[in-house]
Amino acid sequence: MLFVKDIMTKPVIVIRSSATVENAIWLMRTKRVRSLIVEEAEGQGPYGIVTERDIIYKVIAKGSSPHFTRVSNVMRRPCIRMPMNATLQEAAQIFSATGVHRAPVIEDDQLLGIISLTDMLMKGHPGALSRDELSQRVQTALQHARIIDDEDAQIQQECDIAWQVLETMKPQTVTSV
Repeated sequence: MLFVKDIMTKPVIVIRSSATVENAIWLMRTKRVRSLIVEEAEGQGPYGIVTERDIIYKVIAKGSSPHFTRVSNVMRRPCIRMPMNATLQEAAQIFSATGVHRAPVIEDDQLLGIISLTDMLMKGHPGALSRDELSQRVQTALQHARIIDDEDAQIQQECDIAWQVLETMKPQTVTSV
C-alpha cells in the first residue's frame, strides 16, 4: 500500500505572501510547477497556496496587473493539508471532498512536500513501469526529482540519478588486513 509520503514531490517551491504575482508567474515558469506554497507570515496563520488557476481567474481575467498585485491578494489560505501517512485512497477522498487538485504535506508545522492529482496518477502504481530492483529504485528517484527545462540537462540529471542508484546498490567490499 502506498502512502502520501511515498509519492509526494519534494522539495516544495515556496514564495512569500508579499511577492508580486509577476514574481509568482516567473517562479512557476522557471521551476515548471503549477502552484506555489505561500510561506507562513508571522502572525498571519497557516500556509497558503497560489495556483495558476488563481492567477488566471483572480488577476488576468479581471484585468489586474500582475506587476502590482500581491500573492497575498490571490492566494488561498488556509489551504487543505495532506497528512503524510494518509493512504492514496484517503488522499483521493480528501481531494474529492474539497475539490482541490494539490495540497501541501505538513506534519508538526513542518512543510515536507506537496502532492497533486498528477502525482497520484503518475506515481501511484508501484511497479507498473518497473520490473527489477534497479528499475524500481531509479524510477522512485526520478519521481522525486524536479523537472529541468533544458532537455540535455534533464538527460544528464537522469543519468546521474541512475548512476547514483547503481552505486548505492553495489555490494560493499570488505578488505582484510
